[in-house]
Amino acid sequence: MRSFTYTRATTPSEAAAEVAGMPGAMFLAGGTNLLDLMKLEIETPTHLVDVQDLKLDRIEKTDDGGLRIGALVSNTALSADERVRRDYGVLTRAIQAGASGQLRNKATTAGNLLQRTRCPYFYDTNQPCNKRKPGSGCAAIGGYSRQLAVIGTSDACIATYPGDMGVAMRVLDATVETVNPQGRTRAIPIADFHRLPGDAPDRDNVLARGELITAVTLPRPIGGHHVYRKVRDRASYAFALVSVAAVIQKDGSGRVAFGGVAPKPWRIEAAEAAMPQGAKAVATQVFADAKPTHDSAFKVPLAMRTLASAISEAKAA
Repeated sequence: MRSFTYTRATTPSEAAAEVAGMPGAMFLAGGTNLLDLMKLEIETPTHLVDVQDLKLDRIEKTDDGGLRIGALVSNTALSADERVRRDYGVLTRAIQAGASGQLRNKATTAGNLLQRTRCPYFYDTNQPCNKRKPGSGCAAIGGYSRQLAVIGTSDACIATYPGDMGVAMRVLDATVETVNPQGRTRAIPIADFHRLPGDAPDRDNVLARGELITAVTLPRPIGGHHVYRKVRDRASYAFALVSVAAVIQKDGSGRVAFGGVAPKPWRIEAAEAAMPQGAKAVATQVFADAKPTHDSAFKVPLAMRTLASAISEAKAA
């Protein structure tokens, strides 16, 4: 790990201004992803701004009956909150399907949304990777790609978004709240937060330099049966080959988002009208533009079968 300087911010706007004004500066919260990347010299910040003292660790009701989740709420606290368990069960299930108990104790809500891909070529600094070093090429294209994306990719990158929580947030229509170095705030729909790679795969999201996440808000509960199914190579502490976050109503209608298949949580709202017709009707539309490799082609039928399992669970409930 390379040497760096360190400060602790006292207000969100102060933290944002410090990162924006200092080349090479980055925010530090739980550090469960960033510190690993620093050890591997994938991320090499020259200065860290610790945001853990910003008191962004509360879960509060909103005026419209939803919840406002502070950026520093731990994954453990969020998944265990009584209101989340009762009204947003898909979120609790998604969080508990990820990482280990120790990591969930430290990992934060904002940090979870910001975690970087686990593509093996991104982690191997001896391999070219446009996400790690723009313009260097993509070793995954033409390489071993079993775990990588089948839709939403580009000629520059086929990496997947690795998170579980973000997939549930997508199906719930969450909103990401931020503050910029000038103290101005904005609200970003979760659908617009993560970027597709295009020709700039090093940019994972739409945040500007120094822009700090302060909270994530959930709209009022939508009811229904909440399901999160995660298919992986081993039973715990593994990233999804395919995951499904679904909220299914008694009449068979519902919402669904997929993880493990794209560079961002993948949801096609237009396909959800086919939910009463079954998983095949939905998956056919969701993956109509899929471009899997020979190694990853199994993911498309696997996603359909995983959704079918979620629908069966909802019908039996």
